[in-house]
Amino acid sequence: MILFMTSSPCDDNVPAGAQLPCIFFEKNAFVQNLRDHWKPDARLVVVCSDPYNDPLNDEMCDTFTKCFRYHGMTVSSSILLDGRNARDAARIIALSDVVLLGGGHVPTQNAFFERIGLRALLREYTGVIMGVSAGSMNCTDTVYCQPELPGESVDPDFRRFIPGLGLSSIQILPHYQMVRDNVLDGKRLYEDITYGDSFGRSFYALVDGSYVMRINGHDTLFGEGYLIRDGKISQICREGEHIALEEAL
Repeated sequence: MILFMTSSPCDDNVPAGAQLPCIFFEKNAFVQNLRDHWKPDARLVVVCSDPYNDPLNDEMCDTFTKCFRYHGMTVSSSILLDGRNARDAARIIALSDVVLLGGGHVPTQNAFFERIGLRALLREYTGVIMGVSAGSMNCTDTVYCQPELPGESVDPDFRRFIPGLGLSSIQILPHYQMVRDNVLDGKRLYEDITYGDSFGRSFYALVDGSYVMRINGHDTLFGEGYLIRDGKISQICREGEHIALEEAL
């Protein structure tokens, strides 16, 4: 298995005439590394975050399929896995070469993954897995559900730590450049919520265009990223650089 855990791979700077809502970031060797592990005429499966948001799911699957092809990664078939075909999850995953885990609301996606037994289905997977935002967060063994929606940070029943897919031990926080100054329920998202949750744990905050690649049990961070641990934050990697995460601890 080759695992890419991205913040967001989507670059809005689309060349004229491409007729796509986005393309993939070329920076930090993302497209190069992905292409190096891409099987020709790959069978792609896009797993949704909300199993009942049909229009959004269809659009997401279409966009990512076109992005792969735009960057020269051939796709022979593209299947969306959501609520409409959830009962066929085992067969769909077994016949795939690439599994893309889409973005969205982390607990909602996590519940869908549990419903279709995705952790077990990916346990011996030998293809490429690519997480996007929430999909990346749900890749880890124990997922940190950073509060996102109003009321979540003050809800005593909101579970901030839930079982994930067990593909890595890295806990990713995406879109750091966008949400670092957010205020939720009257509290600063990072300083007043996330930092407190980081005691005894390590979170990796990534900006869009940065990602963690896991190969042969080793995790490498490419691009701008930050380590949050025991209530403190430090930058561990810069744009255009990469670091083995074993070295960052």
